[in-house]
Amino acid sequence: MNLEPAESVADGVRRQVDPRWIPLQRVQGGIFTGVLAVASLIAIAALSVANGLAWLIVALPLWTVAVAALAWQLQRWPPLAYRFTSYLVDEAGLEIARGVYWRTVTNVPRSRIQHTDVSQGPLERRHGLGTLVVYTAGTQHSEMSLPGLEFATAQRIRAHLQPSDQGDAV
Repeated sequence: MNLEPAESVADGVRRQVDPRWIPLQRVQGGIFTGVLAVASLIAIAALSVANGLAWLIVALPLWTVAVAALAWQLQRWPPLAYRFTSYLVDEAGLEIARGVYWRTVTNVPRSRIQHTDVSQGPLERRHGLGTLVVYTAGTQHSEMSLPGLEFATAQRIRAHLQPSDQGDAV
């Protein structure tokens, strides 16, 4: 199956991830906030049973402020992360730039790539997105992921990054 379109993904143009990554990150943040809020509320209820109602009067307003701040931050963060996440694919390999406060640019030469995967969880599938995972030799930083790609684009990049020879290098 040939996934290379007439216009190659390896054109050396820096691109941002798909804008649908922002609502996906917001949904994931909402799920995280909900789970954390329920778990911490159960813990507060258990502690108030053990320590009395006075403890609950202090803890509940603090819990409300903390959960609201977390929810606000997890809704505000995705557009910032999106703005600073980009990638570039050329004949030499893949370059991933990301980071709002601490920015990193990682360059993965094609010669170092051992294999690639495209994964897609249920929420990504609902948004039509996927994550490109690139594995290189070594132990530290041997796995690079690029989430937020349109699924077909991730597959085209994966096909481009695969070795051109079909032989097994042993």
